[in-house]
Parts: sequence; structure tokens; C-alpha cells
Amino acid sequence: MLLIALIVVGSGIQLFLLRGTPGKALKQADYRQDVNYRSTPTILIPGWGGNTITYNKLINYYQDHHFAQKVLTVWVSPWDGIRVAGHLNAGQKNPLIQVLYDWNYDQTFRPQVKQLGKFLAYLQSNYHLHRVNIIAHSYGGTEFMHAYMDSPTLQQRMHLNKVVFLGVPVEESLVSRLHYRYHLINHSHDKNFIRLRRQMLDWQPDYQLAIYNIMGTKQGSTRTDGEVPHIQSEMLMSLLAGHPTINYHQKNYTNTTHSQLHDRTIILDYIAKQLWQTKGDY
Repeated sequence: MLLIALIVVGSGIQLFLLRGTPGKALKQADYRQDVNYRSTPTILIPGWGGNTITYNKLINYYQDHHFAQKVLTVWVSPWDGIRVAGHLNAGQKNPLIQVLYDWNYDQTFRPQVKQLGKFLAYLQSNYHLHRVNIIAHSYGGTEFMHAYMDSPTLQQRMHLNKVVFLGVPVEESLVSRLHYRYHLINHSHDKNFIRLRRQMLDWQPDYQLAIYNIMGTKQGSTRTDGEVPHIQSEMLMSLLAGHPTINYHQKNYTNTTHSQLHDRTIILDYIAKQLWQTKGDY
């Protein structure tokens, strides 16, 4: 009986964590003068163990301040199943798509790479998305890079507009005490990074896109957000070397932990400015 009770409680908690953030329709009367309203969707990808809570504040903040609207929740299953709630159509402005994994507690991120790749292919095929924004936290960004670079079809059919990485480990064999230098690319022992490097040498997008690499520094530390060392995120610069159509931006927020990267208002405002606002770098 105790085991059954634990299973029931655990299942209930998991269902609660995977409920998805409610959407609020963006009405034309709510449009702001300082915001560009376009049809380009923004896909929200959580990291290891991430759930509804990961982007709950971000989604609500953007909806309450009339930057964007949550229109779609997509649940991705380890058994290759994809479930969708909500509607996405060409008339919606600044639509947000929330991705939730039914299970993302594996020892590596590779299972989620496969699942995310199938989700992106499903999204492109069923909704005919030709250009998207990405916001990804932690391993969510790592998974996205590998899923996207693993698929020449996605690279051809689904172009990237703005990509925002929040504490994303790109290379995981380098230690936190190191300061970024390009030559460190030759000292990596991370097989996933080495594979990604080979793939990105062949990837030459013929369109302009921007990548925003946002990091945090935990209070009392200098080179880490408490979970991901800066060097492991900064190695993204090495991967992008030689890509003239990619505009790279890097920003570090002090006194900011790994989980605060998707919650702090100052960071949410910065992301909104890059994705949607008419003033500043758009």
C-alpha cells in the first residue's frame, strides 16, 4: 500500500510540474509602441529536470507586459510521442511555444537530443515554420545545438532568427578556473563538443542571425553560476568563429545563480529587448 501511495503521489507531482503555463491572448488593443509584433515564434526549451516552473515567470511576465503570448504547449515523450495543446497560426503575433519533456532526468542529455530533434521536425512539418527564435536554459541549449546540427533538413527548412542561451554548457571538459582563449578548442576532451565543432565547420548559414550567450556569476564566485562554469559557455565563441553571418553577443550578470537566469526581471527585460523591442539591438 505504501508503494502504491508513493507512486500515486509521485505521479501527481509530475503531472503538476508538466501542466504547462496558461496562455493569455495578445489583443491588438494591448500593442505597445516600443514593440515589434511579428509572426516569428519563440520556442522555450528547459534544461535537465526542467518543467513548467522553468519558464513560468518568463511567460507570465511577457504576457502581462504585452510583449508576447503563449499559444502552444508541446509535451515530448521518450517513447517518441508528441502531444500538443493550444493553437498556432500565422495571424498570431510574438507567439511563445513551451516545450516540456515527459522525462528529462537521464544521466546524459543525448536522449533529449533525439526527442528534441523529432519535435523540431514535427513543428516545422505541421506548422510550416521557416524562421524561429529560441530561448534555452542549461542543457536545453546543449540539446538544441546538437539536435539542430544533427539535421541538415532542419538547417535548410527552419532558419534561426534570434537564439538566447541561458547558462548553456557547450564544452564540459574544461574546468572553471580557466579563462577563455580560442586555443582551448584544441584541448577539449569532450566528445560531444568535438562532434559539434566538426558539424559547425560545415554549417554556413546564408542569412543573418543573432546569438545571445547569457551567463550568471553566483555570489562569492568569479567563474561560475554555481552549476555551469563560464568557460563551458564561453567556448561557444570558438564554435562560431568563421561564421560571418552570425552576430554573437555575450553578457554576464553578477550575483545570479543558474536558476535565476530565467527568472530575474533584468534578464527578462534584456531578452525582450533583443527579441521584440524596436529600440536597441533588434
